[in-house]
Amino acid sequence: MNTLNADLHCHSVVSDGTLTPEELAARAKAQGVELWSLTDHDEIGGQARAATAAAACGLDYLTGVEISVSFLQQTVHIVGLGFDADNGPLEAGLQQTRGGRSQRAQEMAADLARVGIQGAFEGALKYAGNPELISRTHFARFLVETGICKDTYEVFRKFLTEGKPGFVAHRWANLKDAVRWITQAGGMAIIAHPARYKFSANEELALFTEFKGLGGRGVEVVTGSHSAAECVSYTETALEFGLAASRGSDFHSPAESRIELGALPTLPAALTPVWTLLAERIQRAPSPITARA
Repeated sequence: MNTLNADLHCHSVVSDGTLTPEELAARAKAQGVELWSLTDHDEIGGQARAATAAAACGLDYLTGVEISVSFLQQTVHIVGLGFDADNGPLEAGLQQTRGGRSQRAQEMAADLARVGIQGAFEGALKYAGNPELISRTHFARFLVETGICKDTYEVFRKFLTEGKPGFVAHRWANLKDAVRWITQAGGMAIIAHPARYKFSANEELALFTEFKGLGGRGVEVVTGSHSAAECVSYTETALEFGLAASRGSDFHSPAESRIELGALPTLPAALTPVWTLLAERIQRAPSPITARA
């Protein structure tokens, strides 16, 4: 099961991706993905579309979301998989988490204006399919469009990160709430791309210890932003904490993403894949015979 081509982390226009759920499903299928999940930021409004599109093109599907969490003054992302997408408390929690994005975006635009970049809020808004979820990614696309930066990688070197113009911290959900929303909705909580966080060794230990104690059950070991060495490191972490392992490209856009849907290395053989623990939650695609009938 470790060789299954599962891609359990990507984003659509419902949050900060550039493709629709239907386009992502078709692209995942074309790239050989066998089990797929749409994990938009703090939003599950695209889940019904994603599940329908997956079934139509013969993809097994897991519900998904990526929740922004504040932990030790940093933003950490917790992926939820296999939950009930109609769960009221989960949706209410996500709505509360989304609530501060518009004010934050206005403050980001004001800070960019102080260094001579005008019209950033309106420019970013053009790229936000869901205005409730306007984010740094939308501002980055505006800065590329206007020629201030040549690509989004340059944007995040010069702007929108801590200590650079346009950065505004946001107070997200706390770790306890995010894990509780996911697990009470029948899903599994997973720490996304752990190598991206700038924690000390002791701070990372605190994150994994608290996460596991709250009922978190998985960690992304193979993901678009992890190097081979980081994959080895988090394989060891998963084994140390008894966590299942997930795999996801974190795909946002054909033009921007580091890796294509479904193009990741396989999970190391020593790990327990999250999908083996979520087998009953997978929405199985109809077999060709059933579909023809």
